Amino acid sequence: MTTEDPTGAPSPAALTLTTGEKDKALDKQLEAALEAFNAAATGTPDEDKHLTVRLTDASGELAGGLSAWIWGGLCGIELLWVREDLRSGGWGGKLLRTAEQEARDRGCDRVLVSSFTFQAPGFYQRHGYVETGRSLGIPGGHADVHLFKSLEWEAPAPG
Repeated sequence: MTTEDPTGAPSPAALTLTTGEKDKALDKQLEAALEAFNAAATGTPDEDKHLTVRLTDASGELAGGLSAWIWGGLCGIELLWVREDLRSGGWGGKLLRTAEQEARDRGCDRVLVSSFTFQAPGFYQRHGYVETGRSLGIPGGHADVHLFKSLEWEAPAPG
């Protein structure tokens, strides 16, 4: 006989915890459950919108890129990378500005990103992002820096 608590939840004896490696099916179920919860809490459904900017060289090889998600007027940068031989040529800024304009065009008015201290928080700050917090405990004594920027209209950068 299983007993339930007053909320209707099963007893702890009826539940099982397991651990494992990457589980795509579990990830998909968790995403669906969290998206439903987030939509109920915010009134903004997840529309599964993404934004990418790709930089390729003359031979068609990937030279850099940016990947982001969009939800409820917010753009969240997940990945930004520029090939090492192009890092001093301003390509990171070009990728970022292109993504910000595309986000504006898609109705976003703000953007967020996080960057480890050994990566590029200074790069984002030079582009108008403001640090909103840090998560400590990254290997090597580093931190994860959380940054935010309002996407109010900006005059295009020269060149």
